Amino acid sequence: MNTNYQHMYEQCKNHMHSYVLAEMVDGTKVDGIITGLDNENVYFAVPVGGENQAYAEHDYRNGYPDERIFGYPGYGYPGYGYPGYGYHRPPRRFRRLILPLAALAALSVLPWY
Repeated sequence: MNTNYQHMYEQCKNHMHSYVLAEMVDGTKVDGIITGLDNENVYFAVPVGGENQAYAEHDYRNGYPDERIFGYPGYGYPGYGYPGYGYHRPPRRFRRLILPLAALAALSVLPWY
């Protein structure tokens, strides 16, 4: 590992599984939870919020999610394919983001609220 990135590697290692604000060398900022670390990259779980959360998991057409169970759009066995019934996964709350350690300039711990 390059010694220039050793300090940032140690910072990420110390704050593993913490909610942090990462600032890149180009000035962009990303908030998320550090979920993993290797010699070249840091792995984040970044919250999906606002309008993106509703569309993260489901494809909405005509106001209803596209629930295709057994291959029939909107139909199928009773209780499985009709809008508002049956099983569907909840929308995702986080997405994965992989950033190179070389791109990180600063790391700040954020409080959980």
